[in-house]
Amino acid sequence: MMDSRTLLQTMFHAAVDAARPELCLPPHLPAADALKPGARVVVVGAGKAAASMAAALEAHWPGPLDGLVVTRYGYGAPTRRIEVIEAAHPVPDAAGAAAAIRILEKLRGLTSDDLVIALVSGGGSSLLAAPADGLTLDDKQAVNRALLKSGADIFEMNTVRKHLSAVKGGRLAVAAAPARIVSLIMSDVPGDDLSVVASGPTAPDETTRAQALAVLDKYRIEAPAARRRLADPASETPKPGDAAFARVENILIATPQASLRAAADVARRAGVQPIILGDAIEGEAREVAKAMAGVALSVAKHGEPGKAPCVLLSGGETNVTVRGKGRGGRNVEFLLALALALNGTAKIHALAGDTDGVDGFVDNAGAQIAPDTLARAARAGLDPKAFLNDNDAHTFFEKLGDALITGPTLTNVNDFRAILIER
Repeated sequence: MMDSRTLLQTMFHAAVDAARPELCLPPHLPAADALKPGARVVVVGAGKAAASMAAALEAHWPGPLDGLVVTRYGYGAPTRRIEVIEAAHPVPDAAGAAAAIRILEKLRGLTSDDLVIALVSGGGSSLLAAPADGLTLDDKQAVNRALLKSGADIFEMNTVRKHLSAVKGGRLAVAAAPARIVSLIMSDVPGDDLSVVASGPTAPDETTRAQALAVLDKYRIEAPAARRRLADPASETPKPGDAAFARVENILIATPQASLRAAADVARRAGVQPIILGDAIEGEAREVAKAMAGVALSVAKHGEPGKAPCVLLSGGETNVTVRGKGRGGRNVEFLLALALALNGTAKIHALAGDTDGVDGFVDNAGAQIAPDTLARAARAGLDPKAFLNDNDAHTFFEKLGDALITGPTLTNVNDFRAILIER
């Protein structure tokens, strides 16, 4: 029998492995032999999994191809025919902006005989950083930073990003027309909304520039240049029914739910009942933690909604409103708030981590807690409430030695949370 700490880590790694591009991408490739003689195959893409997706594509594509993808610094993978550019995330930089412009250049002049394979994964919103007309990279960086600190959810953030971009919000599809586009997508968003993953570069957008302005108003984000752009009708994104999407096929190849099921299989083999609470859980991280603590305590006390030993599994994307001087990180903030809500209750352990290996701005994927977390913190002279108030849970778990460090996983299906209630 595995101990609780090891079992939680094994479930996390199973969730990550279920979204490895080398496993989930090849079955969805278009047929190479259906192309007309002389047709071009151009590969473009962006996201934290873009390089590993490109490597998997190269390994299984029988004919000629070329292209360019952009991924986060440290997330590159060896490729022979597809160029990989690394850039900044979550705040875009000049490397990402230049890569996005080069991607648009590669799509110019394609014909209806040509094929574009788009490799799309979470993180692409920041990595495809070509500003729309009238905006500079500095303008986009300022908006991104403000949104990240505001507590806005991923749908709100991407509503703004799409309308300030030269490539997101379906504009990549417009640039590639009349070529056929097959977009292979790894979802990292609640509900697997294709228009939200990487801000939907090949998907029609139902949001409007008025809604983007409303997001800026809601969070009191000034951003004068962005507001001027959103006031211009040219900032509106292509909508469902636009001719640019007539030859676009968007295919989901990996999802948070599939990864939760993989973790559930690990639990069953260990004799633990898995309860999947959902793959689309959102909200302020510390508030979600209080709700889930209530469920875990109900299991421990009443045997509802399941009897111990069981594990509560969930995915999705919480958010953090950064008010302190800490480094944020929604998974560690969730865990620290969870530990406080459980208050040392016996037999309850938990792990939370981002499947891409990075929680927020730091190199930790997340962390783990146990019934003795608060007691060990007290002995070490750490005040958990103070760390939570300062949005500095990363430092708290580093000092305790409970950080979850995986390095770049080269995939991304968003957050993974597991709360284990022992018998």
